Amino acid sequence: MAEYINIRGQSIEVVASDPANPTIGQIWYNSTSNTLKGEAYADGTWATGGNLGTARGASGSAGTQTAALGFGGYVPGVTNATEEYDGSSWSAGGNLGTARYQIAGAGTQTAGLAIGGNPTTPPAPKVLTEEYDGSAWTGGGNLVTGRQALGGCGIQTAALAFGGYTTIPTAATEEYDGSTWTSNPTGLNTIRGFLGGCGTQTAALAFGGQGTPGGPKLSATEEYDGSTWTSNPTGLNTARLLLAGCGTQTAALAFGGDTGSVTGATEEYDGSTWTSTTSMATARTSPGGAGTQASALAFGGFTATANTGATEEWTGAGPVTKTITAS
Repeated sequence: MAEYINIRGQSIEVVASDPANPTIGQIWYNSTSNTLKGEAYADGTWATGGNLGTARGASGSAGTQTAALGFGGYVPGVTNATEEYDGSSWSAGGNLGTARYQIAGAGTQTAGLAIGGNPTTPPAPKVLTEEYDGSAWTGGGNLVTGRQALGGCGIQTAALAFGGYTTIPTAATEEYDGSTWTSNPTGLNTIRGFLGGCGTQTAALAFGGQGTPGGPKLSATEEYDGSTWTSNPTGLNTARLLLAGCGTQTAALAFGGDTGSVTGATEEYDGSTWTSTTSMATARTSPGGAGTQASALAFGGFTATANTGATEEWTGAGPVTKTITAS
């Protein structure tokens, strides 16, 4: 067997405590714990967070992993309830003015945006927009194209809405300036609803969804530059609808959805390619999503049997110190 010194060009260092900034592939012996350790690159992982107060799916979402916002959704029955997450638990916030589900979200916990959605059953997509200030919702400018099951991203004063269902799927794209929605004449290249989205008003990402009711699940990915959507020939590895997403156009995360069955599949996007990674512990459709590729939050949704309040926190791939054992 080759010796470590011949492979790495150096002997294994003996230290009393682990190095402060080890490099990938570095190995050392910790004489205090009597363990052989090394620095490796680990996959991202999901960990259990605090459950929603009201289990629901198809809600709107905004914010970060430690300051998230969930609003509206289906309980069953449409709800106007809003909840705020502090990194460990959810607490009640101010109710939406209009209860609805299949709603898009944008912004932060203290400057959120609720876009479109369906307030009744059977479907009746709405044009409504509401703005959140950290405690209460107030009316904003109406969408030009009322719809549900749409994608949304950006901030309260510079948001983007795209895709969704009117009574049929749409490619419509609109930009919000904090008071008024303006239609972009060049919509999505792939007409669809029930899609995922993330990013900013000038650098957005759309992925997955469904183009016709009952039609095939989509893997299609498109990037928006503030004026035009461009299709990426490399789509999601797992085609699906009713998924969530977060992050940026060059560092996105997609998770959950319906592939024909409920999935917890998670994928990372680097600006050109999707890579499959660790699945959620609770497979679900229509979850809420917030945060970044490195630090994300998934909450609520529908399992194969019921609505759920389960919350999971994502820590992205990166360096990790591991103890080396014979096994």
